[in-house]
Amino acid sequence: MGTIHIVGGNKLEGSIYIQGSKNAALPILAATLLTRGICVLKNCPHIADVYEMLEILKDLGSIVWEENDRLCIAAPEKLRTHIDKKHVESMRSSIVLLGVLLGENGYVSMEYPGGCVIGERPIDMHINGLEKLGCRFDSSNQKLEAKVQRFIGAEIVLPFPSVGATENIILAAVKAKGITKIYGAAKEPEIVYLCEFLNSCGGNIKGAGTDCIWIEGVLDLHACEYEIPADRIVAGTYIMSALAAKGSILIKNAPIKDMKEVLCTLGRMGAFLRYRDDGLIVSYDGILRAISLETAVYPGFPTDLQSTMLVLLSVAEGKGSIRENLYENRFRIVSELKKMNADVSVYGNLAVTQGPCNLKGARVQAKELRGNAALVMAALLAEGKSTVEDCRYVKRGYEDICRDLKSLGAIIYEKEE
Repeated sequence: MGTIHIVGGNKLEGSIYIQGSKNAALPILAATLLTRGICVLKNCPHIADVYEMLEILKDLGSIVWEENDRLCIAAPEKLRTHIDKKHVESMRSSIVLLGVLLGENGYVSMEYPGGCVIGERPIDMHINGLEKLGCRFDSSNQKLEAKVQRFIGAEIVLPFPSVGATENIILAAVKAKGITKIYGAAKEPEIVYLCEFLNSCGGNIKGAGTDCIWIEGVLDLHACEYEIPADRIVAGTYIMSALAAKGSILIKNAPIKDMKEVLCTLGRMGAFLRYRDDGLIVSYDGILRAISLETAVYPGFPTDLQSTMLVLLSVAEGKGSIRENLYENRFRIVSELKKMNADVSVYGNLAVTQGPCNLKGARVQAKELRGNAALVMAALLAEGKSTVEDCRYVKRGYEDICRDLKSLGAIIYEKEE
């Protein structure tokens, strides 16, 4: 089991290049199964979830290899129908394969997807959306089983702008017969990037980034070359870490247009942000002021940065709060932060902080991906040495958090125990 050891108190200074986006890469990897030829992906992140998805693609018959830091994927002419249970149960993003496999094979049978334990994440909208396109699910056993002759375009209204459901419907509809319209679609940048990729492969999709997406099905998709954009959540983690550590860093490829709400929120707290041709400079500008905010679907403040923001509020001046509107179990980090002397109280879906707290080094345990990164951030600020246990989670979304933070001046290393 991996543990990360950190000696806190160092300022973070220097420059860093942000890895490719996890949340963009995973649905795009699934989409390569719809193409013919060799897809080439640049800047695809080297993270556990991507490796897991690549294993699934190989199980389905794809040939995968790397060539000069580019990931090459050749989809088979005929997909296999079985996905190993261990892959599906370990990663929730495997759910986006539903629409792909049904569209290509006319049949799917797979386990229910797993992933981080951050609350209930029902897949009703995925199933209902695909059923609108003409498939039928069999709920007589414990697996996801469905059949379809061919997807037929339809109008689909999502009761909530679910990213996963929007992606699944897009992947099903891109080669469906006729026109599909998704109302109430998710607006996240990852949706835009998926549609950009599919359009580069010959798809006909309009409206990505709005709440109404229009898809005219095509018969075939060809391969293309595509660069995965920078990960806005990883960028946010390192920006908040630098601010909390009273440092100054340059984010060379900052995904600024994808982070407007985050950067605006940090500006309200007193962060100094300077935009340059070569990236974004973030620095500490006197006193960080605590604020109140709430998580929301894009373009609101992302739930994936809620844990790191909780750490930042803990060391900011005054009383702050975060209302979590998306997942009911995302305050699992609080008990660990209290071990580090953080003043955090939870009332239902509201966490209240009182700062500034002098965080103390402690042995803490990670329980999910984003909380794992936030505990590493807290340890950077704490007095003395900290140990973050069970760090398999952080590898699902960060290429090498120790490498990145060490390059900025942190005293940090990982050890297998």
